[in-house]
Amino acid sequence: MKAMVIEAFGGPEVFVEREVKTPEPAAGQVRIKVVASSVNPIETKIRSGLVKAGPDMPAILNGDVAGIVDKVGPGVTSFSVGDEVFGCAGGTKGWQGALADFMVADARLLAKRTSSMTLSLVECAALPLVFLTAWAALVERAVIQAGEHVLIHAGTGGVGHVAIQIAKYLGARVATTVSTPEKAERARQLGADDIIFYREESVEAYTQRLTDGAGFSLVFDTVGRENVDRAIEATAISGRVCSINTRSTHDLSLMHAKGLTLHVIFRSIPLLYGIGMDDQPRLVSAMSEMLEHGAIRPLLDSERYSFDRVAEAHRRLESGSAVGKILLER
Repeated sequence: MKAMVIEAFGGPEVFVEREVKTPEPAAGQVRIKVVASSVNPIETKIRSGLVKAGPDMPAILNGDVAGIVDKVGPGVTSFSVGDEVFGCAGGTKGWQGALADFMVADARLLAKRTSSMTLSLVECAALPLVFLTAWAALVERAVIQAGEHVLIHAGTGGVGHVAIQIAKYLGARVATTVSTPEKAERARQLGADDIIFYREESVEAYTQRLTDGAGFSLVFDTVGRENVDRAIEATAISGRVCSINTRSTHDLSLMHAKGLTLHVIFRSIPLLYGIGMDDQPRLVSAMSEMLEHGAIRPLLDSERYSFDRVAEAHRRLESGSAVGKILLER
């Protein structure tokens, strides 16, 4: 089969097309004829060598996949040949990614696209990693409650825009940070109640305006670096902070003074270590439920790319010019 691979770490130019062996599904697995994938920041970090979590070289990247089941391994009863499926199921050590004609995936990581879902199969490829990350943070770790006031950073980013929709679905009041009026309008359309222009308003100012200075009971940082410090500052006493990017050094004295809890979310752990694999169907089911109810939709970037243009897709993501998820189609 054909695949886009990397044979060394580096910039987007390291992607090359190669002929590789077509994989066969083992027990508990299915083989997917790949239709689409999407680009996430973790893939740019694996490609560059910043995160040492990719498959062995030559590496086939990308976790998000949407496609059609073409072969079922022993013991799989939840899927049949011809089913349309999607999920985040590879692109890490030991697991081939989606940038190929075919991909083998653990059945526990996949959802079935049903006729009642309004998203096309291609569009479904934009959702899995960002949904599972946001759900794990807000629901599994922070145990978000209906009625509480939460702050989600980067409300039109990949994880942030999905986190807004999940929080609203579960009954929370949502504040979010954005950089422009255009992004503010998109965030409102997604369900955000309170808009913060982070370049114009300090943490002290917006926590005073929106919480009378008390802070938010739950803050979800999707940005990292110095924004982790802002998240801690914005959190109320005895509150919870979630972050998906903590590869940095911070002074935790304010966190200690407030008695906060910090939850770090790294969605590659189930695939990397096999820990929590049996929990994944519960998260996948939540994604399917929201799709069935029309309660969630990915924000899609205006640019789409074929698999052989994946280098261009990586450049766009790294440039910061993309708004929403970048889709890749075979």
